[in-house]
Amino acid sequence: MAHRDSKMLIEAIQDYQDWIKSAEEHRGKSTGLSCRGTLMDFLTFSILKDITWEEMFTLDTLESFCAYSGFKGARRAVINLSKYLFTHGKIDQAIKLLKPRTYKEPLPDIYKQYLRYQEQGRQASPIYLGHIRSILSSFHIYLQKQGIALGSLKIDHLDNFMASFEVNISTRKVYRSLLRGFIRYLYDQKGLIKRDLASLLVGPRLIEQQKPPKFLRPAEVKRLFSTLKLTTPADIRTYAFVHLAYSLGLRPVEISLITFDDLSFSRGQITLPKRKAHNPISLPVPENTLKAVAAYVLKARPKSTSRHIFLNHFFPYKPLGANIVVQSLARAMKQAGLPASGYWLRHTYAQNLLQIGRPIQEIKEMLGHDRIQSSSRYIQIHTELMRKVLYHETL
Repeated sequence: MAHRDSKMLIEAIQDYQDWIKSAEEHRGKSTGLSCRGTLMDFLTFSILKDITWEEMFTLDTLESFCAYSGFKGARRAVINLSKYLFTHGKIDQAIKLLKPRTYKEPLPDIYKQYLRYQEQGRQASPIYLGHIRSILSSFHIYLQKQGIALGSLKIDHLDNFMASFEVNISTRKVYRSLLRGFIRYLYDQKGLIKRDLASLLVGPRLIEQQKPPKFLRPAEVKRLFSTLKLTTPADIRTYAFVHLAYSLGLRPVEISLITFDDLSFSRGQITLPKRKAHNPISLPVPENTLKAVAAYVLKARPKSTSRHIFLNHFFPYKPLGANIVVQSLARAMKQAGLPASGYWLRHTYAQNLLQIGRPIQEIKEMLGHDRIQSSSRYIQIHTELMRKVLYHETL
């Protein structure tokens, strides 16, 4: 990478950050665009990979950087920087990912029923519902153009539809997952198709996993818990969220769905009847986690007849959506100075199970996965244990 290119990127990042600061001062609140750490990581990456200014803001470079960076939101940060530079005439074209087309006419009833199922039965957030609606709109348009009825779907139709998107690997994976949920609904819930095509709708096997799961080290876990506050009702609720995610590896949606019928304080046990892979399970709950939930129920939970434990803190008091849990965990991580998301706690839970010698099959059940391959992505080789067994060394 030439000195000219690195200097141009440094100046671009500085100008962009100054622009963000000016916008925030004008609005009197955060724009949500500040990402200096991520962009400095992008600068380091560009220097290490010897990337020229002309190659810097392309889809290939973006994908390589996302595989390299450990920062959450790396993709968004670089795309927003490219939009700023394009607007100010510094580059010829901003990075732009293709998205599913939006169908402007009302969707047929079966699609609407699936959206209601996701919203009411699965507690899907408005943002997630928007993603589902977009992919279903494109799918409906595709079927109409090809003259294909839902009842006569074949795996070839689904593969051809997915091939119509010119997007990167990670985005295609998201689209495939959203479509897979709808196809499974048609088979399991409605009986409109006679074969489980969802299980056949898979992408090519990746031999090398580019983004290994992230988990917290012991010192980081200690820092996280030490920075949690108990000042406001929302703080106390977040305190309970962190305990549930760390000690039980629960997904945000699972936390949001917990009811008083699921959690037994006297037995110290929680039952999860509705899990992502339809694998209900009962788990022992550590004492500290029980106390955290009890503190919320006794001191912070609004008075309500709802059987859901966690509620919104504004009237009318309703059960939380999973997006509130995600946001609360993300704020707790940021408050602790950790470049992590709430899902790191689930990864940490899996790593802790591995460290105490739990077999992968048991870890799979406790995480609520339907395939062993899903669990294997959550855990790393436990180097300390490996060296102890092979070399009788203690790190």
